[in-house]
Amino acid sequence: MNKRLKHIVASAAAIGALAAAASAVAQQGPKPEQLIKWRQSAYQLLAWNTGRIKTNVEGQYNKDEVVKAANTIAAIANSGLGALYAPGTETGKGWHETAVKPELFTDKKAGEVAANFNKEANELAKVAAVGDVAAVKAQLGKVQGTCKACHDDFRKKD
Repeated sequence: MNKRLKHIVASAAAIGALAAAASAVAQQGPKPEQLIKWRQSAYQLLAWNTGRIKTNVEGQYNKDEVVKAANTIAAIANSGLGALYAPGTETGKGWHETAVKPELFTDKKAGEVAANFNKEANELAKVAAVGDVAAVKAQLGKVQGTCKACHDDFRKKD
């Protein structure tokens, strides 16, 4: 085999080995600690946007701000948060120790609570687009009620 052909064969083999290694790493997925960090970050973003809406309905109302916040809440609700509750994330540390109760991973009610949150978050985005302050305030209360339901059943008390 000539030098050039040997170099091409060696390069192809190296590229194949690199691709196989990259594929194996990609299939492993994120570590539980990373999933917990992402989960904690998502809920901080939800809290911030909920606060933005609350400030508007209790003070000077800015429809554009409320719509942005409501759309963000709906986007997070529809983003597949359930994937952040993978096996191995019932305990551990992300930014801080997880506060999730292990029951969340086995109780069928968890799916209902999550579905209610999605439903109410999507409705909040629709109501915010209309701009009726009283309706937004009422719908925000429903969203917050779904948060409380999950915290009551599936979050460790401080």
